[in-house]
Amino acid sequence: MRLRTLIILTVIVPLFLVLVVFSLVAINSLEDNVRSKLQTEVQIITHAIGTSLGYAMARDSPESLEESLHAAFSFHRIYGAYVFDLEGRETYGLGLGEALFEPEEIREVVNAGEPTGDYRQHDGWTYYSALMPLTTPDGEMRGVLQVNRLNTGIENYTGFLTLVAGLAFVVGSAGIVLGIWWGFRRHIERPINRLLDVMARVEGGAREQRAAPRGPEEYRRLAVALNGMLDAMAEKDADIEAHRLNEIALEKRLRKSHKLAELGMLAAGVAHEIGAPLTVINGQAQRLARREVIGDDERNRLGRIRGEVARIVEIVRQLMELGRRHNVEKEWVDLDTLLEGARELVEEDQEQRDIRLLAELPTPTPRLLANGQQLTQVLTNLLRNAIQAEGTRCVRLRAETRDEHLHLWLEDDGDGIKEADQPQVFDPFFTTKPVGQGSGLGLSMVHRIINDHGGTIGVFDSELGGAGFAITLPLDDTLEGADTTRHEPRECQP
Repeated sequence: MRLRTLIILTVIVPLFLVLVVFSLVAINSLEDNVRSKLQTEVQIITHAIGTSLGYAMARDSPESLEESLHAAFSFHRIYGAYVFDLEGRETYGLGLGEALFEPEEIREVVNAGEPTGDYRQHDGWTYYSALMPLTTPDGEMRGVLQVNRLNTGIENYTGFLTLVAGLAFVVGSAGIVLGIWWGFRRHIERPINRLLDVMARVEGGAREQRAAPRGPEEYRRLAVALNGMLDAMAEKDADIEAHRLNEIALEKRLRKSHKLAELGMLAAGVAHEIGAPLTVINGQAQRLARREVIGDDERNRLGRIRGEVARIVEIVRQLMELGRRHNVEKEWVDLDTLLEGARELVEEDQEQRDIRLLAELPTPTPRLLANGQQLTQVLTNLLRNAIQAEGTRCVRLRAETRDEHLHLWLEDDGDGIKEADQPQVFDPFFTTKPVGQGSGLGLSMVHRIINDHGGTIGVFDSELGGAGFAITLPLDDTLEGADTTRHEPRECQP
């Protein structure tokens, strides 16, 4: 049952019933009081006139009888006075309403010897008529006196007043119901509907919806409590989502670690099995190259054989390094020192391709506790990949310290990495370079080193138009005073 209906049934309806009963009782009491007053007045007047008429009848004086009847009209609203004999015949009378009673009714008064009265209708008028036996001073009954009073005062309008009171009650009740309905709708139903609407939207997935704290104090408090509950739920959902993402990341790292461990075992076996044959091939090729009987073309072919053998050895070494678990030996290193070391290693490729390298570092330069050689290898691999990317003319490195972590972004303006390939860029043997130009182990090595340092690395589409890599590494609290504001990136100009 709705609250509005419940209030109407439990509050308004009982209140109206009480008002109706009270009004009816009050109107009936008014009518009874008016009628009682009218009857009492007429009976008093009748008794007074009857006494004087009794003396007039005792003297058998028509003049005294007529004078006493005329005296009756000096009273307020007395419109008729009549004298009847013991048989019910009129002997004398003045005014209106002489035919209100039948002779039989008058004889009944004579027989009863007691006064009586009643309301009677005649010619469209309503009278209250009192009948009283007329007796002489010695107690002899000589006739009956009839005194008529016309209902021309308030007693004549009691019915009309009842009707007016009923109409006023109906109009007032309608106004009260309308006022209560409007007040309920404005101050109770609308705030509740607003809260229900917010709850429905939240249930539908709009978790950011909040209730406006307005309206009566109770609803403002309810809205604030609802918003607090929704905020707490949002925080819990955020915590759950963060835990879920952490679990997914840990699961991925665990799978990758298992994969790398298996790869390391495979690499160790391969290195053991092909190490000796490769050594023989390399040695025989070297000996053949030293002979003077062969021509330059054959010597070049032998040099290519030795180069490919060296490449196989390097790939096996990288596989073994990739699958081996490392105990990272850390020391305090400066970021600019790491960057300078990586720059020197890629300087030749950078100059050959005419690539601009922009470095935007905070001031003072951040220091971090890490293995400098491994991080230099990370920067070198990322810089070399960016420089060797098709269409690259500018490479930008940005750094920022925030929340006890170092954040690095390395971007280029080349052709970038396809969105479908981005989830696989850190997988071993995955490469977008042509056959023979890349082993697909460089980024896997970068990923392993960053993980060994407790950091994270991800790939994204750079605003320069090419590929971007985001690295996060933990720092020591000695960097709290460093400049942690991000520098506005400079545009790469040719």
